[in-house]
Amino acid sequence: MAQRETIAVEEFFGPPPRAQTTLSPDGRTMAYLAPWQNRMNVWIESVDAPGDARCVTTEDRGVVSYHWTRDPRWLLYCRDQGGDENLHLYRVDLEDPDAPAVDLTPYPGVRVVGVDLPAGRPGKVVTQLNLRDRARFDLVELDIATGDLTTLARNPGHHDEGNNVDGWLYSERELFAAATTPEGDIELSRWDAATGTPHPVARFPGGDAPLGIYPMEVTPDGTGVWLGSYRGGDRLRLARLDLATGEEHEVDSHPTYDLDTRARVFPALPSPLIRSRRTGELLAVRYLGERQVVHALDPHFATVLDHLEKLSDGDLAAVTSDESGQRWVASFTHDRDPGVTFLYDHATGESRLLHRAKPNLDPEALAPMRPVSITSRDGLTLPMHLTLPVGVEPSRLPLVLFVHGGPWSRDSWGYHPPAQLFANRGCAVLQIDFRGSTGYGRAHTRAAIGEFAGRMHDDLIDGVRWAVDQGYADPDRVAVMGGSYGGYAALVGITFTPDVFAAAVDVVGVSDLANFMRSQPDFVKPMLVHNWYAYVGDPADPEQEADMLARSPITHVDRVRTPLMVVHGANDARVVLAESDRLVEALRARDVPVDYIVMEDEGHAIENPENVIALYTAAERFLAEHLRFETEPETEPRTETETETT
Repeated sequence: MAQRETIAVEEFFGPPPRAQTTLSPDGRTMAYLAPWQNRMNVWIESVDAPGDARCVTTEDRGVVSYHWTRDPRWLLYCRDQGGDENLHLYRVDLEDPDAPAVDLTPYPGVRVVGVDLPAGRPGKVVTQLNLRDRARFDLVELDIATGDLTTLARNPGHHDEGNNVDGWLYSERELFAAATTPEGDIELSRWDAATGTPHPVARFPGGDAPLGIYPMEVTPDGTGVWLGSYRGGDRLRLARLDLATGEEHEVDSHPTYDLDTRARVFPALPSPLIRSRRTGELLAVRYLGERQVVHALDPHFATVLDHLEKLSDGDLAAVTSDESGQRWVASFTHDRDPGVTFLYDHATGESRLLHRAKPNLDPEALAPMRPVSITSRDGLTLPMHLTLPVGVEPSRLPLVLFVHGGPWSRDSWGYHPPAQLFANRGCAVLQIDFRGSTGYGRAHTRAAIGEFAGRMHDDLIDGVRWAVDQGYADPDRVAVMGGSYGGYAALVGITFTPDVFAAAVDVVGVSDLANFMRSQPDFVKPMLVHNWYAYVGDPADPEQEADMLARSPITHVDRVRTPLMVVHGANDARVVLAESDRLVEALRARDVPVDYIVMEDEGHAIENPENVIALYTAAERFLAEHLRFETEPETEPRTETETETT
């Protein structure tokens, strides 16, 4: 058995030296994210003369995403303000290194949604802005060089009036709008911008799409829409909607896997549709089960894909090419060799390694992530991922149950820093795609309706019992940890099943379902009908509110006897800080000890590297104390802010 070496927290969670590398349209330059003063910023470097890299943005909060334009002078990027999720769109001049970045959307409290660079509108970017009203988004066009803004379509009303547009689709021929009907369905309409009149084209069941229809992209000729559809089965397939007739036809599908829709929740992940940079035509489609499957639909790309997939035994992640389709940059998902990225030249067949996300980590020292599945107590198949430590007999180990957020999301095979950290400390780590998770068919997601703190939690307990019955886990040393919905699940664990867990870590978790729904930001409220209202209820209805409170941890704080750590971002727009403040206050009033960390410069996602490292350093020590495992030796005295509100 291999010897286990202790790896520092910083090695798992520190920023990568390079990430998200893409090619310029002409294939001569690469852009990528890399640290500048410990924040991820955009850098550029020549493809054929590597070594001339220079930083082109200098943001004090990490850049979320960036976009090449068709003019090699301009590059666009997005970032928010202190974690408030109000993304602004910025322009940087690649020809003038001394020119400061320009905020093209310099409006306080306004959020950019989507960045479209239409081929027929050079020098323009199309996006959605809630400039007139924070609860509704208009479709606008921005001139990249001047910043001039032109409204293409105005959102006509509010969701509670039944005429709010949830999202826009832009084509150079026509405009289209997606809106929620009074019955809760999603209706796609052709939009008459002159009169503000919708002309319905197709309708989709809203309950099938808790986060909206995804993907939904206009075809290059403007006559159709590629979209994810459940019509005709339980699996999410790719269909083409004819915009003239409203008829839907299958484009591609997988017999057992859903389309890979993780990018709907995590925009940094690749789209399920791989499209030609030059023409916009569909090259391939991604599906995800235990591992990823890519269906090539274009003969040229099929040969490219064959060469790319030989570069790594991981799953193909982000892939970009020049407009000729000859030069490609491809990165790979891997459980122990994350973010490995190659340059491939299809004309010559040559390739070269560009970078690894974690070059200081030896893949042999990391723990393999193994997909497994069990059957729940009521017969539902539960996909799971199990990570066991290297160099340790997998018997009666401390177990960390790590619960994903959403809940309309999923876990997947790949590098998971918390799993690697706790496995390195000798723990087993279990991740369960409980009912409500996406990516396993429509029925698996819809099985969560009305089951918050019910069967959704039973699924987690069933997974823990499986790990104990298999001999992997010590039943007296089990912890639950997660963020957002995962934080709620941790709190449910110590209030509804307090005997199961020896410790819990709640990161930006919900403690009061009704208050959570009432306090959502304006830009989120229109979509609640498809998810929280459909799956949990309406807090305006007294009977439904009472049910929400019965499923809320704040109602059952008198049951808590499990050691708890709570972490929250002060600027959280999704789960307001008051959720955790109230919970901690109620527990401390009963003399229940709580480690409470508030991060003043974070929102719903803890992003700044020093804060991520501080979070997991504190969580490691907290769980080590209560699960009784060894931690990395301390090199500096522990600070008070690790256990008290900052």
